[in-house]
Amino acid sequence: MLKTALIAVGGNSLIRAGERGTIDEQLFNANETAKSVALMIKNGWHVVVTHGNGPQAGAALLRSERASGEVYTHTLDMCVATTQSEIGYIMHRALEKQIKSLGLNKLVTTIPTMVSVDDNDPAFGNPSKPIGPFYTKDVAEEKKRNLGWNIVEDASRGYRRVVASPEPKSVLQLEIIKKVIDLDAVVVALGGGGIPVIVKEDGDIEGSEAVIDKDRSSALLAYNLGVDAFIISTDADKVYLNYKKPDQIGLDRVTADELQRYYDEGHFPSGSMGPKVESVIRFIRNGGKHAIITSYEYLMDALDGKAGTHIIG
Repeated sequence: MLKTALIAVGGNSLIRAGERGTIDEQLFNANETAKSVALMIKNGWHVVVTHGNGPQAGAALLRSERASGEVYTHTLDMCVATTQSEIGYIMHRALEKQIKSLGLNKLVTTIPTMVSVDDNDPAFGNPSKPIGPFYTKDVAEEKKRNLGWNIVEDASRGYRRVVASPEPKSVLQLEIIKKVIDLDAVVVALGGGGIPVIVKEDGDIEGSEAVIDKDRSSALLAYNLGVDAFIISTDADKVYLNYKKPDQIGLDRVTADELQRYYDEGHFPSGSMGPKVESVIRFIRNGGKHAIITSYEYLMDALDGKAGTHIIG
């Protein structure tokens, strides 16, 4: 049987630091990631690709806001839905191109994915996830008064809207994703952590003004799929203690308990490596087999055990 991997690609992997985020830039960056994924497929892996959408969702919100006098606006769940399609299209093109370049004949498909959350999740009472553009204090206060937004000062760069980031409960398209994998196709799914929805008692689905952490929902999907490897692709080749300090130490192989201890000691900030570390720990403790944190440049070496941080039970 072929081995199965879920690869979670960060939204910032498609828009690099200093870039405007043009479609050409995103296509180029997507192709760089897709080269590694295509090599995995050539080496006998089934692959599911999930992705973040932070910069893209921010742009979608900004477009919606600035055009509000001319066209209808988008709620946050609709922004996630539209960016799933946008990024899925970009990733789809890149994956097909790189797969074909290796002489392989493999179907690629993108699945719009909803993730249920609990409307009683404490996160709704404590919005904490910054989204969208930065504002001056005066503009931010106006948004708060007129639109009812929750506003915080973010990293001394200005003021931003914050929204709830509830825990993912279930991936609604799980069975469809399983069936597509069985067809030997490459799946792009769970964009931006999934479209946040609330499933009512009568089964009705209602959109939610929230953002689900991409790594948390990817860990949930990886566990439910029973993948052989859960891989988080980030901008670092591995996880480091004392990151970017003179005494930084790279972690090559670590247990979930050891990583939890380092997490509790404060080595992984919530704005960078924290959610990734938390997610791989969850995956392993829920019965997952093997997790890897690395960058796409080192993906093939990581699968050979020569790079990246490997997390085991």
